[in-house]
Amino acid sequence: MTPKNKAIFLDRDGVLNEEIGTYVWQPEKFSIIPGVPESLARLKAAGYLLIVVTNQAGIAKKLYTATEVRACHAKLQAACNDVIDALYFSDAHPSVSESILRKPNSGMLEKAVARFNLDVAQCWIVGDRLRDMEAGANIGVRGILVGEEDTTFAPHVADLRAATALILKAV
Repeated sequence: MTPKNKAIFLDRDGVLNEEIGTYVWQPEKFSIIPGVPESLARLKAAGYLLIVVTNQAGIAKKLYTATEVRACHAKLQAACNDVIDALYFSDAHPSVSESILRKPNSGMLEKAVARFNLDVAQCWIVGDRLRDMEAGANIGVRGILVGEEDTTFAPHVADLRAATALILKAV
């Protein structure tokens, strides 16, 4: 029997790149948060697959294209020494189209679980919104909320650096 893998699911905006108050789709405005490349390298060295799961509703709203999202993802990969194993995005928005991929639904996570033979009990999701935590909880993945959202959700830490420390301490 093939052993199952472990992974970190990562929301994008507000976790990996700076939140700018509007859609982030232009590579020149796509700014990696300090500490992200080092945090991802530490998680990768600990044996985790790294999987980005991001809602990109601006595509459904025709504000930008999937090609522009991929250009931002290429910039992210380049800044992080290509350590990310997969980058999934949902191009839906309820005002335009429904999708089981859009968080808080768990479709993007389920695709990765099947593709990478993941053991959800060994996985984490790191996000900056409760919908990220809900997407993980839907399939049994533990969550860590980062950033400013005012909530009682725990664990809730400042950023990916702090989330990385928490994950590696829990191993």
